[in-house]
Amino acid sequence: MRLCFLVEEHYRHDGMPIEVIRQLTSWGHQVDVLRPGGSLLRMTEAVRAGTHDAWVLKTVSGGPGLTLLEAAASAGMTTVNDARSIRGVRDKALAAAIGRSRGLPLPPTYAAARPELLAEIPASEYPLVVKPADGSSGRAVYLVSSPDRLAAMVPELAREGMLIAQPYVTNSGIDVKVYSVGGELYATERCSPLHPDRSVRERRVPLSAEVAAIVAQVGAVYGLDLYGVDVLLGPDGPVVVDVNDFPSFRQVPDAAARVARAVLGLAGDGPASGAATLPSARPPEQHSSVGGLSLPRRPHAAQATAPVQIPVAGGESA
Repeated sequence: MRLCFLVEEHYRHDGMPIEVIRQLTSWGHQVDVLRPGGSLLRMTEAVRAGTHDAWVLKTVSGGPGLTLLEAAASAGMTTVNDARSIRGVRDKALAAAIGRSRGLPLPPTYAAARPELLAEIPASEYPLVVKPADGSSGRAVYLVSSPDRLAAMVPELAREGMLIAQPYVTNSGIDVKVYSVGGELYATERCSPLHPDRSVRERRVPLSAEVAAIVAQVGAVYGLDLYGVDVLLGPDGPVVVDVNDFPSFRQVPDAAARVARAVLGLAGDGPASGAATLPSARPPEQHSSVGGLSLPRRPHAAQATAPVQIPVAGGESA
């Protein structure tokens, strides 16, 4: 198989996706790497139909790679993830609107082109979590205690472009990050960026049936195949606070091989040929175990005719 990876400068030396590229190459597949952030792109010739079996994007939010991936999709090529789906989660304001309308447990979300507009949010909604609509990797995430504190932060927030604000969900200070790769889910926990004083070692943890159902619904709602979901365990149940396409997959066992195998499966719309066999996941009914939770295979986002509806347990947190 011939694949094209779009790798932004930020991830040029990152283990994900570099190790995935090495794994695919070791299995005999041809992988071309484009660095859209560090190269002059001749857009009229960069994308030619039939030259690759699939294009794969690992990019920062707002990077030029997504434009190139969308160009490949417009030429009829398979993209991982689906280019249309990536836009739906890269813009956090858009992601909130889509998710809430489809029944995902996301907090109420405000969006503002200028930070001073956030002053219109009622005082009863505080404390607020404020972050850039195109943010990633925990960048510029603020816990704002009061309207006065927000007013003092306006000059700092003005550098961040479009902003979103959400009422803070009371939690233990520990984020649950769930990764979806190859139809399996892996849960980890780590310290919340809003609570850096907590001493929490990132590690794999058991995945409950309730959280697993929500994460599976996230994939169906946004049309993602390889993704990560940040979940808070609030007083009213799990709350989705972020969705990432093609995340780091930290703590996932044999992550490079699993992601490589998933990419091949998506590119060929079937089992990955030439890939090493990986250990099978535990059966779905063992929800309390640590390890991969297998989910039914669903169509690729570009080919899906109807979303998979999975009941969500737990309510929304204001």
